[in-house]
Amino acid sequence: MTDMQAPNDPAPGQRDAYALILGAIDSHVYRPGDRLVESELAERFGMSRTPIREALQRLETQALLVRDGRSLIVASLDHNQLAELYVVRGVLEGLAARLAARHATPEEVHLLREMAASHRALIADPPALSRANRRFHRQIHLASHNRFLVRQLDLVHRSMALLASTSLAARGRPEETVAEHDAIVTAIGNGDGNAAEAALRNHISRAFITRLKLDAEGVSPTAPPPVPPSG
Repeated sequence: MTDMQAPNDPAPGQRDAYALILGAIDSHVYRPGDRLVESELAERFGMSRTPIREALQRLETQALLVRDGRSLIVASLDHNQLAELYVVRGVLEGLAARLAARHATPEEVHLLREMAASHRALIADPPALSRANRRFHRQIHLASHNRFLVRQLDLVHRSMALLASTSLAARGRPEETVAEHDAIVTAIGNGDGNAAEAALRNHISRAFITRLKLDAEGVSPTAPPPVPPSG
């Protein structure tokens, strides 16, 4: 074990297999309800079955996979689980924005401004905006300069991979999202923690409301096209 590897960290081979499978779930190569077969995954990712097996066990422990007899399938979120996830996400992401307003470096604020500005060009491309949205949120997490919060948010966003679609495909939602991103960055740039937290929590709340409306109407927003996972 190296100095940088914590006692509970997976071995390098398992970490690679875990990242590959999680990436495939996150990019909707595998969707909720899909069955994951150890031998097929090993062939797909060009590795032995042992790290694949260990990675699947880890994903099952994290409730991203569930048992169906002897098989493992990608988990899905029911209404209550979805609500719980958004509540926790709103609180943690709001805290990250508050801390970013206090601790972000000028360079980090500059990057966030650039990211938010670039999102305007993606309004007509919801899948691309969805990917950019994830990177934007991740950058806010890092700008909080709180490793424990970042770790918890990583767990939350792993569960977000179980959402089979993006609410950004809903009519009008991309425009709202871009405006919300601008408000978040403005507050962080001004060093206003209260406003940054409120803006980000509003952003999460509006996304949840959109998803609830779509579910109530029986409309499924268009999911992003599968993207091959990267190594």
